[in-house]
Amino acid sequence: MAAEGAVDSQVVVVGAGPVGLMLAGELRLGGADVIVLERRLRPTTESRASTLHARTMEILDSRGLLEDLGTPPVDQRGHFGGIPLDLTLPSRHPGQWKVPQTRTEQLLEQWTRSRGGDIRRGWEVLELADRGDHVHVTARTPHGVRQLRARYLVGCDGEDSTVRRLTEAEFPGRSAVRELLRADVAGVDIPNRRFERLEHGLAIAARRSDGVTRVMVHEFGRAPLQRTGQPGFDEVIDVWKRVTGEDLSGGTPLWVNSFGDANRQLTRYRTGRVLFAGDAAHQQMPIGGQALNLGLQDAVNLGWKLALHLRADRSETLLDTYHTERHAVAARVLSNIRAQALLLLGDSEVEPVRSLLGELIADEDNRTRLAGMISGLDIRYDVGDGEDPLLGSRLPELTLATRRGPVTTTTLLRSGRGLLLDFAARPEAALGRIAEPWADRVTTVSAALTASDTPAPRQDALLVRPDGYIVWAGSEESEAGDALRRWFGSAESGR
Repeated sequence: MAAEGAVDSQVVVVGAGPVGLMLAGELRLGGADVIVLERRLRPTTESRASTLHARTMEILDSRGLLEDLGTPPVDQRGHFGGIPLDLTLPSRHPGQWKVPQTRTEQLLEQWTRSRGGDIRRGWEVLELADRGDHVHVTARTPHGVRQLRARYLVGCDGEDSTVRRLTEAEFPGRSAVRELLRADVAGVDIPNRRFERLEHGLAIAARRSDGVTRVMVHEFGRAPLQRTGQPGFDEVIDVWKRVTGEDLSGGTPLWVNSFGDANRQLTRYRTGRVLFAGDAAHQQMPIGGQALNLGLQDAVNLGWKLALHLRADRSETLLDTYHTERHAVAARVLSNIRAQALLLLGDSEVEPVRSLLGELIADEDNRTRLAGMISGLDIRYDVGDGEDPLLGSRLPELTLATRRGPVTTTTLLRSGRGLLLDFAARPEAALGRIAEPWADRVTTVSAALTASDTPAPRQDALLVRPDGYIVWAGSEESEAGDALRRWFGSAESGR
């Protein structure tokens, strides 16, 4: 046990799912010490969420992780409440990328460990207390009860979050009124079904390349059962037969679960030294993979801010932007998921709405709006005053001509540092001199845009956060200094 006043780690992350591992890797990239506590002894073998959207793929690319991921299948077709939706948008990674959650977790665990992250399996959090200057954690481990102290603790432990329960965090919203049963089944031969609304319910079936078929089914009017565990395969067989008339009883279940349309969100993502990310912060039906992607992007937004706060920022201002930015994004996602759940699981009364929405999606502006929402490419944070259309949005990948040769902004972001991009060929590297006090946190690049980059930024300089979002666009050098100070701490800190 650490001595009084000492800490075992700057950050303890509770939960080694994709969100917790993504956060741990980001913290290590930013130079923070991190310990990840996971009650399971081994990584999950359940496939669970399997969709990565365009913005998440861009983020993984900006961390150099896509090469290890390989070339997963991609489908440009998505859906909104089961209504077909083309997800093609300006991005190097448009569409839905099919990556089993087991592979995502494996990739992120390898990345975190390679950067020195400490992942402790078989550690179940029993108690925690915010002591003002640190968080005290009590955990049951394979070696008995142990104590830890950390500067901050982040709950990434899912919709049934232990951290949320122990802190009694306010989690308002709506409990589930409908549910889907889901199973991966080997040894069945049934037709593929893409969001088929039949007389008695909704049926989905997709046969994978390994011969396993994933089925999902909802019976109209059937409320969620009160469960103490996951449903049995017999229940899936019965509901599937009532809805489709098909018999699954000859198959072998590899995994069975259920999920409902509960819709909840924490009032605050941060209380003192305890923060939340992923499903611990928001509970939603996992429609179209949005839940996983929302959580991964929570982690990337928080990771660099918390690491920088620990290292260089003496105020709370930067860390507080995590709640303001991500709470607003999640509220919007939860709203669209509620709409989709009604369109998917509502009975015949929703058919007129589905027909109307199908007509509206045929309009390109409407399609683009919905595709941007689903993919995460339309996120625009409130980062202050400014008229540039890129301000607060993600930086589209640009290819830059530098003295050392061409380089992409995606590659430059792999350092985990901010970027100050100067396109104006200023005399004596004026922006570089202004940014010198932040040189340990921000990379200044003087470069010309290649002719192929469209649309080019209107301003001749951009300040980009480590998560890839533009927080300043302009030409006045004094404004650059103000933006650096706001987003990367005082010039004197971190030295």
